Amino acid sequence: MGKPIFIVEDERSISDALAYALRSEGFSAQCFETGAAALAAFSKESPDFVILDIGLPDMSGFELCKRLRLTSSVPILFLTARAEEIDRVLGFELGGDDYMTKPFSPRELVARVKAILRRSAQEVSAPAPTSVSRAFVINEETLVVTYRGKPLDLSRYEFRLLSVLVRRPGRVYSREELMDRAWESPEMSLERTVDTHIKTIRAKLRAITPDHDPIVTHRGFGYSLREDA
Repeated sequence: MGKPIFIVEDERSISDALAYALRSEGFSAQCFETGAAALAAFSKESPDFVILDIGLPDMSGFELCKRLRLTSSVPILFLTARAEEIDRVLGFELGGDDYMTKPFSPRELVARVKAILRRSAQEVSAPAPTSVSRAFVINEETLVVTYRGKPLDLSRYEFRLLSVLVRRPGRVYSREELMDRAWESPEMSLERTVDTHIKTIRAKLRAITPDHDPIVTHRGFGYSLREDA
């Protein structure tokens, strides 16, 4: 059994159901009703995964996610009663890995947890820094992309999206294709989410080369990396 999964949820019936479902699949689970309690536990023990309710009594789940992301890349799955697009996009922008709207099936949530953990394990075990163009180097071990000799500070999904583009310069990817390659559950994501991540990637690239944008927008379709990037 690995490190525990933290469930940060103030509705006891939901957290108990999730803990039972996770333990039935061999996971260890710890439940917290407030963000402060979760942060205190996090300072003592790093979990394998965090299931995080957005509507906590002492702080929003988004705020807690931001605090966790200052020191950790632990996978985070958001839970919320609100299905508005802005919530979903904001969750991914802050570094969330998935998003489920209440009510939901605990079995489906556990399946998603397993999928995200498998993807994370593959990323950690992947070999060898790989030079893929004159400008970009992808290090699969540290999950770092270097652009013109300078490492980029990328979120998990920014890393995945940029890696897809960099490996096939000139190849045009639709937003749907990019979601399929970067998200564990692309059917739960939005095409706008891809646009948001591309925008932040571009800003980080422009900080290094203000007069050159290596990413090409194909309006109405998707994105590609310039062949001369």
